Formats: sequence, structure tokens, C-alpha cells
Amino acid sequence: SKLLTGFDAPILQAMYLDKPLRDHTLLQAICRTNRPYGELKTHGLIVDYLGVFDDVAKAIQFDEEGITRVVTNIAELVSKLPAAMQTCLGYFPGVDRTVGGYEGLIAAQECLPSNDTRDRFAADVSYVSRLWEAISPDPVLSAYETDYRWLAQVYESVKPSTGTGKLLWHVLGPKTIELIHEHVHVDAIRDDLETLVLDADLLEAVLGSPDPDKSAKEIEIKVSRRLRNREHDPRFRELGERLEELKQRHEQGLLVSVEFLKALLDLARDVVAAENAAEPLATEDLGKTALTELFEDVRNEDTSIIVERVVTDIDEIVRYVRFAGWQDTHAGEREVKMALRKTLFKYKLHQDQELFDRAYGYIRQYY
Repeated sequence: SKLLTGFDAPILQAMYLDKPLRDHTLLQAICRTNRPYGELKTHGLIVDYLGVFDDVAKAIQFDEEGITRVVTNIAELVSKLPAAMQTCLGYFPGVDRTVGGYEGLIAAQECLPSNDTRDRFAADVSYVSRLWEAISPDPVLSAYETDYRWLAQVYESVKPSTGTGKLLWHVLGPKTIELIHEHVHVDAIRDDLETLVLDADLLEAVLGSPDPDKSAKEIEIKVSRRLRNREHDPRFRELGERLEELKQRHEQGLLVSVEFLKALLDLARDVVAAENAAEPLATEDLGKTALTELFEDVRNEDTSIIVERVVTDIDEIVRYVRFAGWQDTHAGEREVKMALRKTLFKYKLHQDQELFDRAYGYIRQYY
């Protein structure tokens, strides 16, 4: 009980409830378990041995509607999974999900022809991902495992290398990533971009392909993956924007297949050259770039912020309060979170919890 009510109680992943807590004590226990941890922890798990939550209204004498939004029976999440999975699979009518490699990814991507469609798909997959992370490792998931792994791979393949729709595209949860990696075959999708742009004979063969659309799609997937791996490196941001512009012009019919293929090959050559020439950046510089992109995405008419000033303030105060290994101590996390909240409050951005979580996630990663 002292741990649960203590000010500096750690963030908990799971709570095993084996004593009859009630009212504010129970609410504090829930809050300890429900504290998020960026994208690494989006929810907590309560194992209720005593049936305390059989009647939430009796267990917690507060606003019942508000409490039911905080605590959800896992059985309710399981019941939502079939419809959520069907919504995601509905984007791909007639696609053979047993086909692997580039051929399978290309067939799936053809069903997501525009940014709007891809963003809707991203939102639906993100919802399924949250359900999956909460339900796992329940055996009920085994019936959906193959389809979910396929959806996650498609999601990663169409994730923008920069720009549009960014707030909809999240890092998939750790259980999802583990599921993908368990079944990925290295030979299925080969990244031979260096060989392609340096081998004149191979380059000529690609340009003379009888199916330029398929060749272009393969190169697009390879380039996208390279750029996503450096999405917070400012030296590659312009290359990512070039790729998104090329894709958009091709979708609008402004670039025919052969022209699109040639433009992608030129871009691939520039990406490889940039990778070979790039010296490693300081992690704090990558952090500033990531924060800049995040705040650019949330800026609108109602939030007339100067992004550079916000990011500079966050960078300066975090550098001041942090210390070596701060991520591994409760005091360090508390100091950095307080510094971030003060800065967001200064710019009237403190009420956006998702913004706080993502900004803190970048700070924890890069600082």
C-alpha cells in the first residue's frame, strides 16, 4: 500500500490485485499501473484475483462513466478484435496473403493507392495493434496471428518516409515487432540497392524491364526502407520529400511508369551516395530533428507556435536537467518530464497528452 500511494512509485506494467482495495486507494493503484511510458507502454494490466472489478460502481464511488473508460475487461477487447481485423483486411479484396517477398507487398500496396487511403489504413491498423498488445499472449490470438503479421508487414512497407499523415503512423508495439521478426526470412526481401545503382548492366536490365511498374515498386520499397531508417537525420529529409513527391505525381498520372522508374533510380543513386558520405550525427541533433518534425505536424491555425523556439527551449532545458543514465532512475525521469511539461505549458500545449508522450519518447531515445 505504501508503494502504491508513494509519490515516487515506479511505473508498473502489471498489478496482481489480491486484497480488497476500494475507492481512492484502488484508484491510485489503477493510476500506477496505467501510467504510459511513451510508445513502449500504452496500457497496464490488472490481474483481479478477488473480483473487485466485477462491479466497478461499488468498488469506486466516483464518476462511473469516467472510471469505465479507465478500466476495461480484456474480454471486451477480445470481442472487438474480429471486427477490427476484418476492417483492416477489407482494404485488400482478392489479394493472396500467402504470396511473400516483393510480389506480395506490391499486390497489397496497389490496394492503397492514395495518401488518404493509406492514412485510414494506418489508423485502423494502429487500433488493432493496441488491441493486440493488450490481449497478448492470450491463446485466442493464434487464430489471427498469420493475418496480423501480414498486416503489420504491409503497414511498415507503406509507412511514409517523411511528411504526410505522420501522427497516424506509430511505432508498432514490442509484441507485434517480435511477432514479425520471428517469421521474417532474410531472402524473401533482398536489399541490393548499392549493387543496382553501381552495376551498369543491371541498371540497363531494370530500365528495359517489360513490367516497369513492378520494377518501380520494388525500388520504391527499397528506397523507402532506407529512408525510414534515417527518418530523423536532417540530411536525408530532402530525399524523403523527393520520394513522397515522386509517388504523388505518379499517383496523379503526371509521371508515366518508365519516367517514374528512371526518377526512382536517380533517387536511389542519391540515397546510396548520401549514406556513403554521411558522418554519424550526435544523438541530440537527431533528437532536435525528431522534435521539430513532431511539432511541425501539430501546428495549425489554433496553435500558432514557432516550432524552432519550442524545440530550442526543450533542448536547452533537457540538456540542463539530464544526467548520465537518467533514463534508468525515477528521479531522472521525473525531472525531465517536469521540464518538458513546463515548456509545453509555456506554449499552451500542455493539454495534449499524445504530444507529451511522443515528445518524451524522443527525448528518452536521443538524450
